[in-house]
Amino acid sequence: MQLHFTKMEGIGNDYIYFDGISQEIPMDKEFITKISDRHFGIGSDGMIVVLPSDKYDFKMRMFNRDGSEAMMCGNGIRCFAKFIYDHQLSNKHVLNIETKAGLRVVELLFDGKECIGAKVDMGKPIINCKDIPCTYPKEQMINEPVEIGNHEYHLTSISMGNPHTVTFVDDLDSLDLNKIGPEFEHHQLFPESVNTEFVKVVNDKYVKMRVWERGSGETMACGTGACAVMYACYLNKHTGKKVTVELLGGCLEIEYNGDTIIMSGPATNVFTGTIEI
Repeated sequence: MQLHFTKMEGIGNDYIYFDGISQEIPMDKEFITKISDRHFGIGSDGMIVVLPSDKYDFKMRMFNRDGSEAMMCGNGIRCFAKFIYDHQLSNKHVLNIETKAGLRVVELLFDGKECIGAKVDMGKPIINCKDIPCTYPKEQMINEPVEIGNHEYHLTSISMGNPHTVTFVDDLDSLDLNKIGPEFEHHQLFPESVNTEFVKVVNDKYVKMRVWERGSGETMACGTGACAVMYACYLNKHTGKKVTVELLGGCLEIEYNGDTIIMSGPATNVFTGTIEI
């Protein structure tokens, strides 16, 4: 059986997208890890499937490259919305999308008639430890000292539908994320593991970050991570409510508006193809 797919990326955070409405897509670990492998498969940070929704316009299921299912993906949902428009699954310019983290409202961005990205209402940041989840003994974990790998870091933990912890550093280039990333990811404070963002503040409107994603390792970008970074910067009084976040793959514009976070950024097709299973 042949399956049709499109590989897409949002500032370097790449996924394999399938229309799960017109074709039946395997969602088991073996299939996902095989197609995500960058040497023996298509190559990606994981897989995202478009499905019908009982409540909203469409449903998004998103998987990391190790086969684990994630709650949400900020870069992924922008590409998800572009996929829907490009493949004529809907002609709407604003989509209500069901995710495991709840409803996300996505407004498509255009250059003429071409969809080039999206603006996403990412929802309200969650900072109560029990809801992240995080087992830190205080109600909230904001700039708290924690020893990880024989080094003390100050952590601010936030959920954007999936758990994040943010730490501020003076130098991003010298970090050995392959060593310290797993130590954060599997730390006992985070019972469902955690995405970790390492942040250098450039000024009160611009920050740089690297990210270690649970189940995927270091990636070029993480949309929910950029949102968590912006809010952590705001909570720690490093920035205001509107910030450009520079990731390895490019920049996202993040704004804390009311009680929700708005993310704007590009979405790009890489190539389309078929895979035999």
